[in-house]
Order: sequence, then structure tokens, then C-alpha cells
Amino acid sequence: MNHFLAISLLLVASVLAGCATHPAPELRPFSAEESKELALEALSRRGLSFDEYQQKKAELTAQPQKAFGFDHQGEMNAERSVTLHGRPS
Repeated sequence: MNHFLAISLLLVASVLAGCATHPAPELRPFSAEESKELALEALSRRGLSFDEYQQKKAELTAQPQKAFGFDHQGEMNAERSVTLHGRPS
């Protein structure tokens, strides 16, 4: 009788352990939005220059690439006090 009780407890424990496991979420396919987010995260980790990053990001998001560059206002010297058209230096 004691042997039967031990086997039945082992069987119940194994069934409960099998029911407690969840199906793996990585087995389901990613949605388009999730794939896009994963691609953007991978892009941010690649260590590209700013221009390369903006170009690749524009390709991934299917947006036209904006021109980024300097504002051609000139460099500021910390030792000189200059006011630029309403902006403090």
C-alpha cells in the first residue's frame, strides 16, 4: 500500500509540474511592429556614425531622409561674450 501511495504521489507531482510550464513565447511569429522594433534596437547597438544611423533608420521606418548638418552660425569661444540675435551666448 505504501509503495502504491509513493508512485501515485510521484505521478501527481509530474502531472502538476507539466501543467505549470508555459508554452514558449518565442515559438509564435513576431508581428510587423515587433519586427520593426527589434530591428531598430539592433540598429542602435551597432555603433554607427550619426549620418549612417539616420540613413539606416530612415530605411527601416520608410521615411524620407532629412538633411542633418551644422547650422553655419560659426563656433563660439567661451572667452568672448557675444550675443546672437536674441540668444544668449
